[in-house]
This record gives sequence, structure tokens and C-alpha cells, in this order.
Amino acid sequence: MQDYKEEHKETLVSTCDLLGLNRQVYYRALKSKADKQSITQQVITLVRGVRNIMPKLGTRKLYHMLKMELSMLKVGRDKLFRILKANHLLIKPKRSYHVTTDSHHRFRKHKNIVSNLDINRPEQIWVSDITYVGTRTNPSYLALITDAYSKKVMGYNVCESLAVDGSLQALEMALNNRDSEEEPLIHHSDRGLQYCSNDYQALLGNNNIKASMTEKYDPYENAIAERINGILKQEFHIARNIKNLDLKKKPIKNAIGIYNNLRPHLSNHMLTSREMHKQNKLKRKQYKSKSLTMLASLSFKS
Repeated sequence: MQDYKEEHKETLVSTCDLLGLNRQVYYRALKSKADKQSITQQVITLVRGVRNIMPKLGTRKLYHMLKMELSMLKVGRDKLFRILKANHLLIKPKRSYHVTTDSHHRFRKHKNIVSNLDINRPEQIWVSDITYVGTRTNPSYLALITDAYSKKVMGYNVCESLAVDGSLQALEMALNNRDSEEEPLIHHSDRGLQYCSNDYQALLGNNNIKASMTEKYDPYENAIAERINGILKQEFHIARNIKNLDLKKKPIKNAIGIYNNLRPHLSNHMLTSREMHKQNKLKRKQYKSKSLTMLASLSFKS
């Protein structure tokens, strides 16, 4: 064996000499390649550890969550992006849209009173929406109430119809999770039957909450709510094909828990929703306009 190694060493030396290569340069190149491969593998392992919990988390949020470990590996954000791209681990967002709003009804529709409002504290504005999380043969719907400042899901409900009961239960959960009842609160939604109904408006009124509604058929008028729907469906796959409603509720509850407590937001200065909700000193990041009607860029960078 020793003779074999010596024989091939001589061959290598001869080849390096023929090509005009320095042996030290050659060995350094081999070691550098091995080191890069080792770092890449360690980075992929770290990323997969996070994505086991949040399967579709984007690169910037991954970098924020793994910053300490990546720093030890001397991997910056750009290098992380290159590693993920080379290993086909970048996330390609998918968009889908299902109409869940019926605004052709006899109930009163409220004006949009938040379009030019500066959002500067938690529980100043709640945004509400209903998103489709079922199949054609097994329809089901998720009603959500989210704090516009912190992006924290305050209340939710999963049911098999678009009846007002599901939205009412989501609102009741949000009210139970409310931290302060002294500060004024506005409830913003689309003009759907559920939110305009007498029962829903009575519950808002009994808790001194003002009603605000979109005035156009533009999803960006309720962009924050639309964005939360997208995150839960695209990043957490809550719209999976589970026929049993009780079984479907479990992954949705788990996804919302992870979303509130673990997932950082760009608009929250990379704080989680729960962390952002506990303070009111930080100014919410906005990228174009303070208006809720122009929140497309803000919400789609959450």
C-alpha cells in the first residue's frame, strides 16, 4: 500500500510539474473545495431544521433566525442566498384566489375610516377576513382577526360554511385575547355578509369597537388580512386535503401558534408578532404609503 501511495504521489508531482502547477497551491485548492462543501452542508442542515417547522420561510427571515450560527460559519446573507439557489432551496411564491365575500345583502355597509390612519400601536386596528381552506368536495373556511400593528392573529375559527357563526367565534376569541380595553379599537373588514350582519355588529358595539369596511373590490384595501391568509396557506400548507374538520383544525392551530410566536416579520423589524404586540415603541416599517389602500408592498414583504 505504501508503495502504491508513493507511486501515485510521484505521478501527481510529475503531472503538477508538467502543468506548471505548484503542489502547495494544488493542495490548498483541494482543501478549500472540501471546506466549502462542508460549510454548504452545514448551512443546508441548519435551513432544513428551521423549515421542518416553517416549510416555506424566505431567505431573509432564515438569515435573521440563523444569524449567529451562520456568522460562525462566515456565511452572510448573500452567500446564504447563493447556497440556497445552488441547492434549489429558494421559495417560489404561489398565488391563488377564491372569492369568499358576498357584499350583495340588505345589511348596512360602513365606510373605510382607516385608509389614511397612522398605525402606531397594538390593538388600534384589527383586520378581518375569511379564506378558503378546503376542497370542492369538502369545503371549509378559516375566519381570521389580525392586529394590523403587530400582525398577531388575535382570533380564528375553522368551519364548514360561510355562515356568520364562524366569524363571530373568531371575534369572541380575539376579544378574549385582547390586552387593553381602554384604548380605542377599530375593526376593519370587507363588506361581506358576515361582518355586516346584525349579530356581528352588535358584538362590536357591545365592546365599543368601531366598524370600518372596504369601499372597493380591491384586495389591497384589506391587504394585511389578505397577506396573513397567504402566509398561512403558502408557508404552512394549512389548505391541505384533510376531509375531517376536527383533524384539519389541529394543523391550523399549530400553524397559527408558530406564526405568532416564531416567525419574524420584516415590517416588525424582524420581531415575531407576539414580541411586536408586547410593545408600542417601534414604528411599523412601511415602504410606500401609510394608507391601508396602498399596503400591497408592505404586506407582501411581511
